[in-house]
Amino acid sequence: MTSRTEDTIAIRISRTLADRIISGEIEPGSRLRQDHVAAEFETSHVPVREAFRRLEAQGLAVSEPRRGVRVAAFDLRDVREVAEMRAALEVLALRNAAPNITATILQQAEEATRAGDISRDVRSWEEANRRFHRLIITPCAMPRLLATIDDLHAASARFLFAAWRQDWEARTDHDHRAILDALRRGQVEAACTILANHVQWIGRRPVKSRSGPEREMFAIEG
Repeated sequence: MTSRTEDTIAIRISRTLADRIISGEIEPGSRLRQDHVAAEFETSHVPVREAFRRLEAQGLAVSEPRRGVRVAAFDLRDVREVAEMRAALEVLALRNAAPNITATILQQAEEATRAGDISRDVRSWEEANRRFHRLIITPCAMPRLLATIDDLHAASARFLFAAWRQDWEARTDHDHRAILDALRRGQVEAACTILANHVQWIGRRPVKSRSGPEREMFAIEG
């Protein structure tokens, strides 16, 4: 068993590594070395192993026999899986949230959309986009559902950052405004339909990896 201190260190390590993996700082396929991580965080291998297990549970790392732990790669199937899961779960959350959505929440969601429209880089856009989605579904008051959706948004962010590390293209999010208009009119099912289609939109673009070769990347852009 690990001590409470080791558990706390493991959480800190896993969150730091997760942020690096999601942002693309650590590329898919990269090896995660216990000794290097332990040295960086000035700790033993015990919390590092627990941190790696947490990353595996999040789908961010994979353990390979005799090869150690590596950052999980992803392809179009993975992106589609996350998109379909987000569509199903966010629609469920929105249906339950709708009766509790106030005018103030809708205004805050409108402001998040405007912030996304003027974002100059992918990270600020992703933060604004995630804030919009959280605002309209949080009133469902279903913590397990919201926690699962948060994990799916983290996966979406990883796909997005991999595809748009450079040359971000500003965009106007018409779907967000259509969702808000439907909610203001009390048209919950219309809002749910727009949301489901919105989060299943998958874009693609060629990206040159740090190691050299160019490959096609896919990302959920909703």
